[in-house]
Amino acid sequence: MSSAKRDYYEILGIAKNATDDEIKKAYRQAALKHHPDKNPGDKAAEDKFKEAAEAYDVLRDSEKRKRYDQFGHAGMGSGFGGGGGFSGGGFSMDDIFSSFGDIFGDFGFGGGGGSRGGRTKKVNRGTNLRVRVKLTLEEVVKGVEKKIKVNKYVECKTCHGTGAKHGSAYNTCTTCKGSGYVTRIANTMLGQMQTTSTCPHCGGEGKIISEKCTTCFGNGIVKEEEVISINIPAGVTEGMQLSLNGKGNAAARGGIPGDLIVVIEEEEHADLQRDGINLVYEHFISFPDAVMGSTIEVPTIDGRAKIKIEPGTLPGKVLRLKGKGIPEVNGYNTGDLLININVWVPKSVSKEEKIVLEKLKNSDNFKPNPTTKDKNIFSRMKDFFH
Repeated sequence: MSSAKRDYYEILGIAKNATDDEIKKAYRQAALKHHPDKNPGDKAAEDKFKEAAEAYDVLRDSEKRKRYDQFGHAGMGSGFGGGGGFSGGGFSMDDIFSSFGDIFGDFGFGGGGGSRGGRTKKVNRGTNLRVRVKLTLEEVVKGVEKKIKVNKYVECKTCHGTGAKHGSAYNTCTTCKGSGYVTRIANTMLGQMQTTSTCPHCGGEGKIISEKCTTCFGNGIVKEEEVISINIPAGVTEGMQLSLNGKGNAAARGGIPGDLIVVIEEEEHADLQRDGINLVYEHFISFPDAVMGSTIEVPTIDGRAKIKIEPGTLPGKVLRLKGKGIPEVNGYNTGDLLININVWVPKSVSKEEKIVLEKLKNSDNFKPNPTTKDKNIFSRMKDFFH
């Protein structure tokens, strides 16, 4: 497939508000149209077959679909855990047939190599896990590796995930003869009707364990605590979800493991507030400093920075430190640190201070005489606060 990925909705020919049933129907049509058995030796058809499977794998999953709608293909990238399933690329035809074989099984197509006639055997899939990770503002700005403990299902070490006791074997299911499915024919007023369903004896696996493992009781998985490392990219936001492919619960008897969904939470910073990719700091200066100017220190993620207050600075002025904000997640831009200047007005003054203020009050230089520029500034401030 081309390195420039097409829109998943465009691939399946559906609208962005398509329902789950519409998504499944569209994928079914695309899969049948480009199925390798209908297009032997056609590389272009095989690429479209894989492309449709990748689109379906994302859009059928509400979490992946939400992330794709918000971030596009970038949301399926490595910074988001590859998106899970096939959205990270590198999947095989067998992966598609194992996971989605039931979509076109009724049409005589199935999975596996060589002739793909018939249905594929059921492949177990582990469930997804969801964890919440709290990040400081410093960790959000710089990115961080987190190690978390997760209580999850893992492969049984006694039987290595097979579910069988050492030395025992798997026997072909006598009910479905190893196919994983049973077919029933019923006579109706319209004639004979054939239905196919998962074998109730083997659960669709096509085989039965002759003697179960005494540790996992034939499931192939046990509950354990595992430490998982999570590389969180810089610029993530509150509520963002990252998916770690294959880090969820292990599947019974060697199936496909689920994903680990990491939900981001942000801790409040003592001084700085977040506004998109910008950081905001509220700084108060004295009236004399506003009149005569001064040099102040403000906090940044990397420490403290000195900035100059120009003489005659009005309250509401915003100073900007370029590049001292938050980087865009999987992007190239970095926000700024915005310093909102406020003038501190004391609630009470001493007798000596009052004498000085009376003199200033009567001075022509301290009587209000705003310029057009000053009026525009105050007008914008009024609109902002209302």
